[in-house]
This record gives sequence, structure tokens and C-alpha cells, in this order.
Amino acid sequence: MSSHRPAILGRSLCYAYDAEDVLHDVTVHLAFGEVAAVAGPNGSGKSTLVEILAGVLRPRSGAVTRAGDVALVVQRPDAPPSLPVTVRDAVAMGTWAGGRRMPRARARTAVAEAIARVELTGYEDRPLSALSGGQRQRALLAQGIVRRPSILLLDEPAAGLDSRSRDRTRTILAEEARRGAAVACVTHDETSMAVADRVIRIEAGRLQASA
Repeated sequence: MSSHRPAILGRSLCYAYDAEDVLHDVTVHLAFGEVAAVAGPNGSGKSTLVEILAGVLRPRSGAVTRAGDVALVVQRPDAPPSLPVTVRDAVAMGTWAGGRRMPRARARTAVAEAIARVELTGYEDRPLSALSGGQRQRALLAQGIVRRPSILLLDEPAAGLDSRSRDRTRTILAEEARRGAAVACVTHDETSMAVADRVIRIEAGRLQASA
């Protein structure tokens, strides 16, 4: 249930690639306790907007105000076979925030709990490169939720997942909102839009709706 307290406010956001704007004067907010679906056609600027809200990209103009710590879950990256990173390693990376890590014992417990929530128990020592695309996406979701951030931003977290895993992902996002986090995810999934508290629709880099 949304508290209506603003977690993130982006004002008049513009962003350009190669001198051409892909976001045009977008003003958007996220509230603590809600799940917002960021929807729109491919290439409309959804991922760019989420990365600006997360602080990964800097807008050409406009400003973002954040009222809590942010975790960003990206679409699954390719993992080179030579990369010596296990599922446990990847999730543990999420225990760092602002250059500081959770206390060691607490981090171990949090990592185990996050892995269990995404149903990857038993895969802790598997290299990321040995996972399927869907399993890798679930490991990244565990990385995002492990420290229970105040603000959770996700770029197509259900990409490559089967129906069961998509349902589980929606459940986890709803659980995160119920504990008070602000959650926003880029999605093309009609079910995810239907169950979201709010849909933020972007088309051609412009805000079309936020209701």
C-alpha cells in the first residue's frame, strides 16, 4: 500500500545520445510502498529513464531527488566463461552500498535468504557463465533485493524467465513494496502492468501517462 511519500522525484528530465534527445522534459515520481510499471514501445526511453532515476546516467537537463538508497537490477549481461564469479559472489555484491558493506555475518544470512527467494538454492557455487539466461536474471534480482533497499529499480526483470519465474518475480516485487520500498520496473508484460499500483507510460521519449 503506497504511503504517497515521494521516494524519487525526477523533474523536467532530458537526455541525449549523440546530441539528439531521447527523453523530452519528463517529470515523474515514485512513492514508497508502490510498484510502478514503466511501459511503452521499444526505443521509447524507458530504460534511459530508469537509469537516470538510479543515478547511472546524468540528465542533460533536469534534476532527480532521491529519499533513500537505490538498487538497480539490469537485464542479464553476458557472462564470459573466464569470469570467476559465482551466484553467491554476484548476490554478495549487492550487500555493498555507499562504499560500505553489511557486517559479515549479516551479509551471509542476507545472501542466503535472497538466493532462496529467487529459488536458486543449490546454485550458490555455480559460475554465472554456467547459468541459463533466466537463472542469471534471477541471480541479478537477488543481488538487487539482498540489502532490502529503500528504492528498487529494475529493467525488464522478467526477460528470459519462464511463466513460474515471472510469477515469482511479481510476487517478490509486491513483497518489497509491502515492506515499504518504492519499486519501479520496465516491462512489456501485460500481467505485470495489470497488477502494478501505477503505470508510467513513455512514448517517443515523452511521458504519456502516470496513473
